[in-house]
Amino acid sequence: MLFNPADLQVIALSIKVASVATLVAVPVGFFAAAWLGLTRFPGRFLVDGLLSLPLVLPPVVVGYFLLVLLGDKGLFGPLLSTLGIKIIFNWKGAVVASVVVGFPLLLRSIRLGIESIDEGMLHAARTLGASWSDIIFSVVLPQSWRAILVGATLMFARSLGEFGATVMLAGSIPGRTQTIPLAIFDYTNQPGGDAGALKLCLVSIALSFAVLLISEHLAKRAKRAVSR
Repeated sequence: MLFNPADLQVIALSIKVASVATLVAVPVGFFAAAWLGLTRFPGRFLVDGLLSLPLVLPPVVVGYFLLVLLGDKGLFGPLLSTLGIKIIFNWKGAVVASVVVGFPLLLRSIRLGIESIDEGMLHAARTLGASWSDIIFSVVLPQSWRAILVGATLMFARSLGEFGATVMLAGSIPGRTQTIPLAIFDYTNQPGGDAGALKLCLVSIALSFAVLLISEHLAKRAKRAVSR
């Protein structure tokens, strides 16, 4: 059950990608959920559908469209090159793929929490003259922290398991872009690679379970703090 240096690199990179993807997605997901959950505007259902589309599309399709948009000859490729930002065949590409694929899960979790807030509290805040930003940070954020925690947990776990979009956008370069799912796939295509694949599968299970336990522990601590 000992891990070789390549396996340790894969595990470290997977945790790094999942952590960065979650940190990037949570603020965006919160404000997007607040926008969709608290406002009514023309085309709202269309925006909601577009943001949720990666949830039902095959990840490879998502990866292909990201490649078309962010590739060197893609729509935003020249701009990224001018700014010196490398996405394709880079660990940042794995982050982008994880954010796009996992974002609908995060968005839906936070939105459910926001839509469950007592509307009377929101009306009271508006009656007292609170601005939109005051309502967001003084009412919505404190009341939806559990949903944010659940969404962040789902986002992290989904990022750990992302394969299709990642392999399209970042490739499977050992030591640079190879995450746990990509390494497992490589092991299964090597003679005698079953043991290596099993080890990484167990690591993936352990990491996901640990994230769930930490999330539950933080939720209980926060609940006790609020009750005091």
